[in-house]
Amino acid sequence: MVTILIAEDDRNVRLLLGETLRSAGFTVIESRDGKDALDQLDQQHVDLVVTDVMMPHVSGIELVELLRESGYEQPVLMLTVLDSFQDKEAGFTTGADDYMVKPVDLDELLLRIRALLRRSKIVAAQELIVGALQLRITDATVVTPRGEMPLPQKEFQLLYRLLAHPKQIFTRQQLMDEIWGYDAESDSRTVDVHIKRLRDKFSDYDDFTIETVWGLGYKGVIQ
Repeated sequence: MVTILIAEDDRNVRLLLGETLRSAGFTVIESRDGKDALDQLDQQHVDLVVTDVMMPHVSGIELVELLRESGYEQPVLMLTVLDSFQDKEAGFTTGADDYMVKPVDLDELLLRIRALLRRSKIVAAQELIVGALQLRITDATVVTPRGEMPLPQKEFQLLYRLLAHPKQIFTRQQLMDEIWGYDAESDSRTVDVHIKRLRDKFSDYDDFTIETVWGLGYKGVIQ
């Protein structure tokens, strides 16, 4: 459920990082350079960015600068062969949250990513706790004080996405792209139907609400 974008121009390194993160349970988006990363980030929500520094078109430093200037607050981890103090200082000053020197120890990379996600309160575990409710990813089930409530996969993903990022506004199209996929033939109003079903199913629980943001989309609010 946690989505990580990898910006790396070295194809072999990018594939290795992608496979490592997928094996650890993350959803991975791969970008071949900083410009491609900006295009991807413009189209979908990403929980954390792993970026190389030396890339064509838009470097890792420029990428982070542009993201921070646009208000992107999710964690960014830089990977680079540049290992001087000045290089690291430039990375952190730009707005990176962590910095690793290549060649990267993949086990250490996973530890650092999970630490960054914890700090930003993005749960990489297989569950999400919301008040008295437990959203269990493994079987798309919400455990309530009254028992277990299995949900259809799309409903569960929609609920999880909203509650894992409380108060963040998601547009209908953004939710469609992330949950139904870019090739989905359904109208974005499909989201409205699923939101109504979720509201009906959880109308007796006051742990959260799903609020409509008129003209934009929806946001989850934890009480």
